[in-house]
Amino acid sequence: MQQTSSDAYPTALIRALRSELASAISDYSANEVPNLCSRLGLRDGDREESFKSKFKYAERRLLEKPAAELIPIAARLLEGQDSYSLLEAKSKMEEHGRATVSELTRRRIVALFESRPISTEDEHMTFLNRVWPLNEMPSIFSEYDHGRTLEDDFIQATVRNDNWNNREILERVGIMTCSQRQFFRFLEEVTSPLAHPATVQAELATAITELLRHDGFRLTVVRRMSGSPVYQVQAAALGSPADVAISEALAAYDADTIHARWTQALDRRDTDPEGAITLARTLLEDVCKWIIVEAGEEYEEKDDLPVLYKRLAKILKLAPDDHNETVFRQILGSCQSVVESLGSLRNKISDAHSRGPKRVRPAPRHAQLAVNLSGTMATFLVDTWNARKAQQPKEIH
Repeated sequence: MQQTSSDAYPTALIRALRSELASAISDYSANEVPNLCSRLGLRDGDREESFKSKFKYAERRLLEKPAAELIPIAARLLEGQDSYSLLEAKSKMEEHGRATVSELTRRRIVALFESRPISTEDEHMTFLNRVWPLNEMPSIFSEYDHGRTLEDDFIQATVRNDNWNNREILERVGIMTCSQRQFFRFLEEVTSPLAHPATVQAELATAITELLRHDGFRLTVVRRMSGSPVYQVQAAALGSPADVAISEALAAYDADTIHARWTQALDRRDTDPEGAITLARTLLEDVCKWIIVEAGEEYEEKDDLPVLYKRLAKILKLAPDDHNETVFRQILGSCQSVVESLGSLRNKISDAHSRGPKRVRPAPRHAQLAVNLSGTMATFLVDTWNARKAQQPKEIH
């Protein structure tokens, strides 16, 4: 929801946007500035005032505007002028109060590139110039050389010499302080097929998504470029109240593996049905193994999901024969059928095996079914195990 009051924005953001607006307006000639300001909805003035100081002319009129009105003024100005610094100031204002990626997550993502190249398909200068206008950005030595740009710094430090590592390169372009819009642009470009081959893309996108998901975002495949995936950062909002309930239950049980598997399945539900179906079965396998081990029992590595579930059903007394009531026998029998069907669905149409020329390609609705059933069953098993521990602690080893 867009803010409507100046009080809703931090003073530093307001000042930065006003300053960038005045600077962008002052790039026009003194003759043009009065008409430009008028077109932007600012108070009229004469050329004599503009000739004294274009920046002050614009600044006086911008000070008369509430903070919320500065954003559309910046948008109109950017329609006819490219300005990275103005776009950044506008973006930071727009992003205030919205869900954001934390500084810690940014640091963790930067750390991924301490052991891998930022781009394997391009020279790093080519890649960086695709994401940042280095020739517009001020040099870190601008205090001593006003005509120098950040591009000059990079040529000196990374082309002529090898003085900066990947972390320093990313910090120099402002990865820790840039707008979220710009940060997401970097993530989308660094996972692009123009930056890495498909195998590296997938590995990197998975690693980044694992970090982003803590802040409610994910990298999602939105299209293909010559057969290679193109990723986009999207909100990782859960799709329904049931998703939220399952997520809370699984996170409380095991956040690192069980809950992570669930969120991975959710992320792929609509964009990668085959992968989502595989993860749906793996989620149930994980839950079964975790509870079997916690109960002091054992399983064999060769055990598939139906075998694991039967072992766990005995531990939790979920086998239909353990109950006399007809309705419970029917429900528990259906649970067993769901588990066996998930295994069959995974074998038939997931990415776990070669599809072959006649194999059916799963649709998102198939993945929705598999993931939703898996999440519901996983939550039921975890809740049942927790209840058993609470009721009979001395019998559980």
